[in-house]
Amino acid sequence: MAFFSKLKFWKKDEENEAAVSAEEAEAAAEAAEGAAEEAPAEPEAEIPVEGESVVSPAPPIVEPPAERTPAPEPSEVPPPEPAAAPSEAPPAAVEDWQKDLALALREAEPRLSAWLDAILEGVERKGTELWERLSFLFKALGAPASEAEDFIDRFRKWLDDMEYEAVAEFRSELQYRLALALELEDEEDERNRLMLKLSEGLAKTKETITKRIDSLLDTHETIDEAFWEELEEILIMADVGYEASVQLADRLRARAKKGNITDPALFKDLMREELEEIFKEKKRIAVVNPPEVVLVIGVNGVGKTTTIAKLAHRAQMQGRKVLIAAGDTFRAAAVEQLEIWSKRVGAGFYAKGQDADPAAVAWEAMEKAVDEGYDLLIVDTAGRLHTKVNLMDELRKIKQVLGKKHPGAPHRSVLVLDSTTGQNAISQAQLFNEGVGVDEVILTKLDGTAKGGVVVAIALQFQLPITYVGLGEKMEDLRPFDGHDFAKALLT
Repeated sequence: MAFFSKLKFWKKDEENEAAVSAEEAEAAAEAAEGAAEEAPAEPEAEIPVEGESVVSPAPPIVEPPAERTPAPEPSEVPPPEPAAAPSEAPPAAVEDWQKDLALALREAEPRLSAWLDAILEGVERKGTELWERLSFLFKALGAPASEAEDFIDRFRKWLDDMEYEAVAEFRSELQYRLALALELEDEEDERNRLMLKLSEGLAKTKETITKRIDSLLDTHETIDEAFWEELEEILIMADVGYEASVQLADRLRARAKKGNITDPALFKDLMREELEEIFKEKKRIAVVNPPEVVLVIGVNGVGKTTTIAKLAHRAQMQGRKVLIAAGDTFRAAAVEQLEIWSKRVGAGFYAKGQDADPAAVAWEAMEKAVDEGYDLLIVDTAGRLHTKVNLMDELRKIKQVLGKKHPGAPHRSVLVLDSTTGQNAISQAQLFNEGVGVDEVILTKLDGTAKGGVVVAIALQFQLPITYVGLGEKMEDLRPFDGHDFAKALLT
């Protein structure tokens, strides 16, 4: 939705109404003047003298007319007298703060952060003033009132759960939620915020890759065979993995040869272009028979539960009705943890308790999602690798049950990997992809690792799209992955 063109304010309407009112007043004045000329003069009222009693004169006797005067033509009927003003004037349609805020929004740069600056001007804490101003922003951007109410209700509940009071504590989360709800996540300001987060998150990885590449470029006058061998070592040390490191070096060598590039000063641009090519996502059929079903897989400890909550949060902010199914019935307290997160983000929840059959949970949750009109069903699964065969059999059974109950489901099998585990993450990607099939990967904890090279390995070695990366603990810290931004952040 292109909201930049939908700022609606009242200045034009007020001018039109003023013009109409002036015309009506002028017509009424002319009619009144004509009536005054035809009417007989009223006797002047006597002003009573102080102390004297005033006796009202008897009303004059009016003789009935001898014959009825014909009714005037409709065009000659004078306009009705304006109604007397009520004793109390009605409240103004637009309050002063709304007019001031409308002006501030119109004068601000057309981007979300600038609009939010105007909305939060002088507001230091949550409360009625904040809710009114947020509602005004939705209205100004042409969003339905129901969407504004739903957004504010959810955000108010989240603030209460998190016990946040001051705007400084939740401003960043508010902007993130607004970007999702108003479909402004792709605007330049939000992309800049993501780029900054990504650069900060890759700080440790850049220590192991970028600084070593800079040293490589400083010590070589030309890109020769020794250059390529040293580059392979740097990539292996950054947890790109041996196979992927060799593959990446070969691709870079071919690109350099094709472009006749031998100057080390041009190498970073060359590598950025190659990484963008590696991360380029292949076209996929996005349409599904609703509800969409997402199966989330991965070993214990990678952050599946919080990732599911963040995915549900994103979908909720985008207006989708989400149901979460607790299919990890093996791990103690897994069901309870997922239920707590579901409540926090306002999603529906379905569970049968610990030790229940995960396939039965998936079947009944699918039934509930269809019957109750959910847009998205997210199914959690167990991740106990000490029984690999049993785990894969269980996951295959869940997929079969979902597909039987709802043709085409699951529409996406999402593998969650912990970036900090480096080569273990690559092994897990291979295990799950061969065992049950993986459609996409979410990499968590990218902000706390020096092993970010695993991102390259997974995309290059398994040709799996990386759809999201985790850059922190907050809801806003699960961000869409962009190969161009990653390459730029890594090699600056």
